[in-house]
Amino acid sequence: MTDTTRPETPPEDRVSFLHRLAYGSGAFANNLLAGSIGAMMVVLNIGLGMDPVLVGLLGGLPRLFDAVTDPIIGYISDNFRSRWGRRRPFIFIGAIAAAISFGMLWQLPAGQTETFYFWYFLIGSFVFFLAYTLFATPWVALGYELTPDYDERNRLMGTQNFIAQLAYFIPPWLVLLAQNDTLFDNMVDGTSAIAWVIAGLVAIFGMVPAIFLRERMKDVAAKEQADALGGKSGLGARVVDFLKGFGEALSFLPFLRLCVATFLVFNGFIMIAAFQFYVIVYYIFAGDIEAGAGLAGALGTVGVLSTFAVVALVTWMATRFGKRRTFAIATGIAALGYALKWFCYNPDMPWLLFIPTPLMAFGLGGLFTLMPSMMADIVDMDEVKTHRRREGMFASIYWWVVKLGQGAATAMGGFLLVTTGFDVALGGGQSEDTLFWLRVFDVVIPVIFYLGAIWLIATLDVSREKAAAVRAQLEARRGSAAPVSA
Repeated sequence: MTDTTRPETPPEDRVSFLHRLAYGSGAFANNLLAGSIGAMMVVLNIGLGMDPVLVGLLGGLPRLFDAVTDPIIGYISDNFRSRWGRRRPFIFIGAIAAAISFGMLWQLPAGQTETFYFWYFLIGSFVFFLAYTLFATPWVALGYELTPDYDERNRLMGTQNFIAQLAYFIPPWLVLLAQNDTLFDNMVDGTSAIAWVIAGLVAIFGMVPAIFLRERMKDVAAKEQADALGGKSGLGARVVDFLKGFGEALSFLPFLRLCVATFLVFNGFIMIAAFQFYVIVYYIFAGDIEAGAGLAGALGTVGVLSTFAVVALVTWMATRFGKRRTFAIATGIAALGYALKWFCYNPDMPWLLFIPTPLMAFGLGGLFTLMPSMMADIVDMDEVKTHRRREGMFASIYWWVVKLGQGAATAMGGFLLVTTGFDVALGGGQSEDTLFWLRVFDVVIPVIFYLGAIWLIATLDVSREKAAAVRAQLEARRGSAAPVSA
């Protein structure tokens, strides 16, 4: 069997279209939170005048805290027992908690010092990211167990990523909306009002997976956990079991390759995420924030529209050419798009930036379609080796590794902005050196990181043949395929 030999997916392995939509609803809530907090961070610098280094720390430090809590929540959700399953109670409660804490985070009182705003936002971010983890980690883990089929995993993750991109229509326009003089007194007041609208959407869409989906591997996981603990149920046994699982996951080489490759693609984008906005405003439009925000919003919308096509194309390619080859093609196209930006940053022709934007969409569009599908395969490989079903542990450590990098990348982005010599007080009078280095960082960092990710995945065995062999071994051990359970 090869990646181009595609057997028909059995009916019992299919995830209905409605259930794929329900899982995708969680992706919408997840991406809306992630995209909005990233877009709204510029308000701290431009609206409140905070030092870019402090803004970078506010973006990075809470994510380091978030990275620590992820494995704990993942382990708990793997081993939690209730009439509603392992994951669903956490998803339901976490969606509500994340929504409320996000809304509160942006209620910044007027007339305070920079130090006050720093500590207010830092402490609030710790609360928000804990709630966010409570929702996101079990939701990610749930997706790994919805189907054991190689191709159905591609379709499931393609659908959820397609829906997830709808969330990205919103963040590019938040700054422009927040500074609208007709609606709000200032950018900070606008942000505080917009935050509650986002919170409402997150609560509604985030609860849907908990209400409408069921957990396939609940009973299998319970039996494997009981066998592993050998009748021990005390706190000490749980701690030892957690540390053992954590170590086994981190030492599993295929899993590490996925983690590092994701770090490179995702954080190659995160590190310089705000730089395009600064280049557009201060290089192309000489400090005109409204004109720059308008173009940035339009580019963001084109990027989202392009990603819909990318997700559909990548899903189709993965079922025909395999996940590894498709990842190399998609990530390579994205690297080309970033390289082209150097030639498209032109104050005389701002519209040139619409050329590389669809190509860059292949980066995250391909990543978050293929990586969850490959992660589900990796979880099966680990079960063969360890006799444990640990979607939550792998989901949490995966994001633990990524978020550690994301925290460092966000903080590094603030430091890089400072090294360019950028000074918000100068407005459109930034120096030529500042504008040059803003463009260099915005182009070169993603290209280098993306090429590194392609190299890492090049030797990873995530073929259809490998997945079929792993599944056959697991089902022989269990005696049959795992039934769907509540």
